[in-house]
Amino acid sequence: MAGRVATQVMRLCPGVRHSFFTPNICPAALLKITYLSTSSHDQSTETIQKPENGSLINNLTVLGVDIKMARRRQPGVLRKSITNEKCVVEFLRSKGANNNAIASIISRYPRAITRSSSHLEERWQLWRSIFKADSEIISIIQRSPESYFRSSDNENLEKNIRFLSSLGLTAADLHRMLATAPRTFSNSLELNKQMVTFLQDLAVSLAVQNPYEFVKRIITKNAYVLIRSTKRIKTNVEFFTEALKLSNSELIKLLQGHGAEILDLSSDYMKRNYKNMSEQLQSLGCTPEEVKKFFIDYPPAFFASFEKVSNKVDCLLEKDINIKQLLKKPRVLEFSAENLKNRIKELQKVGYDFRKHGITILDSSRRRFEAKLKKLNAGE
Repeated sequence: MAGRVATQVMRLCPGVRHSFFTPNICPAALLKITYLSTSSHDQSTETIQKPENGSLINNLTVLGVDIKMARRRQPGVLRKSITNEKCVVEFLRSKGANNNAIASIISRYPRAITRSSSHLEERWQLWRSIFKADSEIISIIQRSPESYFRSSDNENLEKNIRFLSSLGLTAADLHRMLATAPRTFSNSLELNKQMVTFLQDLAVSLAVQNPYEFVKRIITKNAYVLIRSTKRIKTNVEFFTEALKLSNSELIKLLQGHGAEILDLSSDYMKRNYKNMSEQLQSLGCTPEEVKKFFIDYPPAFFASFEKVSNKVDCLLEKDINIKQLLKKPRVLEFSAENLKNRIKELQKVGYDFRKHGITILDSSRRRFEAKLKKLNAGE
């Protein structure tokens, strides 16, 4: 035992001579020597953090910045000796942001105050090539400061705009993408190219006639696929195919439709939801083919809270609506359980027969529902 410990100590502390160790020295003593030697070394090499910049803290406090939040999110910024908060504030004011908005932006993303005025103006002009008004950009920055201030590489942003445009995406498409998933534009150009290549290869493997259109439709329906790994997207495609036993044509239809909207989500979460929902539907007498059709027609079932969806199903079944009717109109499940209960209650008051007339009326906008209800009350 002592021999093994001695060997370990000499490996950790090569400066200790082998002759120091004798068979009579107990292992515990050797371990103590090891601890003292290594802990002393660790303490001597520990880096000392710079203190926070008091002048910067005062400036940010005057601006109304939440210092506690800034310290929690990016503490290193508060220790910088040189920052650009005054110019950043003036820049944002010149674009229409008010003081409260500016304070909120810096509180949530302190690194914003490290950007130069020239960098910010150049980036602004690139964004303005997509948006028509400064107010639209300010609105996005207020919602997601990181989207504008995270990257310092304006050249990469410009290349991404050109690349995404080359895929056939229109100005309106880019506008929507930058408004909903701005991180796609701060991705490295290579990452975006990798995902596009993966989707094109997928289209070719499925014998899609126009791979470019296939990619365009997926990206316009869900830009978040560009900020996920190709591994995640591949895993989800394989899951859809295997779980639902989809043919190539069925998979293409799913991915170019509502399936694209969930392509970026966690496969583990979707697998759990699929398992739970499938078991419930089968317990209600649905065949495997009917379960498959339910998920194809209503992909949100893959990610919506199973408890909430299950509650809505139970709510409908309790009101003499059978499961076969629900399978024909699964999108009624997009309404809240409370909304469905209220609508059913109003329809029951006028003697509406769901078995005779179906449940299409439940799957309508508030305006259309109220208009239909008015006609039913009038006996039309």
